[in-house]
Amino acid sequence: MSFWTRTLLADAGPLLHGLYVTLSISLIAFVVAATVGLGICVARSRLPVLTPLFAVYIAFCRNTPIFIQLLWVAYAWYELLGWPKEVYTAAWVALALQSSGYLAETFRAGIDSVPGGQIEAAHALGITPLTTWRRIIAPQMLLTIAPSLMNQLIVIIKCSTLVSVIAVPDLMFQALRLTGIWGDPVPIMSFVAVIFIAVIMALSALSKSLADHTRARLGS
Repeated sequence: MSFWTRTLLADAGPLLHGLYVTLSISLIAFVVAATVGLGICVARSRLPVLTPLFAVYIAFCRNTPIFIQLLWVAYAWYELLGWPKEVYTAAWVALALQSSGYLAETFRAGIDSVPGGQIEAAHALGITPLTTWRRIIAPQMLLTIAPSLMNQLIVIIKCSTLVSVIAVPDLMFQALRLTGIWGDPVPIMSFVAVIFIAVIMALSALSKSLADHTRARLGS
């Protein structure tokens, strides 16, 4: 009971702040990765001459350990480019870098799943490419890849536990700090595990609810 009292009362502030840092980094990384991944997917279809370059980028992102990418962005990029200057920025950049490679392939698979006949029919009816994308391609693509998108967000949240190695004050950083103070890792790490389980289960439930709502709207 003394542990829970110390954690929930005396150290609730640092742990809650660490959770906020973890979730904010993960969300920023996911949005950036999705934007870059979609951009690469579209560019590959419009600029096939650049396909080998994008293939190298995707292979690099997917086959490099996130631990190495964190250190590379935090230290090598700063030495070479003078950016990023903050470890917070380096954390979400590294997480986004890796995930963008996976999401580029996810978006490509989602677009390929849309029947070509529907796109051809839209063109034959004189529907603009933007409207075709917004009303035909995007809804079906998102419905198909929604589980993969949520899975990638969960992967980012899990991988975010490594950002503490570059001194980002996330939830894991705060847990390690408290472990050093109290010298009692088992209850502290168990408490952190419960927090991550709760967050991931909530995201999974939200993903299912959104997917069901979208299917209902599309009548599928």
